[in-house]
Amino acid sequence: MADDQRLLRAGFRVILDSEPDMRVVGEAADGEAAVDVVRRRRPDVVLMDIRMPGLDGLAAAERILSEPGLRTAVVMLTTFDRDEYVFEALRIGASGFLLKDTPADRLLDAVRVAADGDALLAPSITRRLVERFARAARPDAAGPHPRLAALTAREREVLRLVAGGLSNAEIAAELVLGESTVKTHVARLLSKLGLRDRVQAVVLAYETGFVTPAPDDD
Repeated sequence: MADDQRLLRAGFRVILDSEPDMRVVGEAADGEAAVDVVRRRRPDVVLMDIRMPGLDGLAAAERILSEPGLRTAVVMLTTFDRDEYVFEALRIGASGFLLKDTPADRLLDAVRVAADGDALLAPSITRRLVERFARAARPDAAGPHPRLAALTAREREVLRLVAGGLSNAEIAAELVLGESTVKTHVARLLSKLGLRDRVQAVVLAYETGFVTPAPDDD
């Protein structure tokens, strides 16, 4: 856990250590210390505050996620759901973005999802922000984006459904496939695209224009 508020770290420690499948193996009060603890302890998941003294949480997360040999997932925590924070967290490969007042069950779910190698896509705020930023950044291009050329037709179909926020089980039902087959397709398309997880796949799908953002509701 990386957060400059000692009381918050203590509260989260109580929640996490009470679970039979979880154990807090280290704490840090700033980004530099967080990177150091991760390098030494190699945890499965880091809960990373965004606003900390010195090296902030986003910069620390980017170091952790880009370091060869580290297989640590990062879930970002903040008291502010500012658009640029959320989108940058997704871009660097964070496996989730939670407000600090999130319910305990959602916090535990985020840790388990991240430890499993997946990403938390459920909150509607994430979908809204991805669409908003991607609408502004999407290039005008005819035909498939070059980065998607290596995907098979089935993998592009799966990518489209992933970008729609569907889980593996929902994609399996939609395409009448086994869930294990869908997991294989997702793993292959992530590998071909050089992406860490399905959150980055959603961002790429919108940025390349492969998926068109829904019209504004106003």
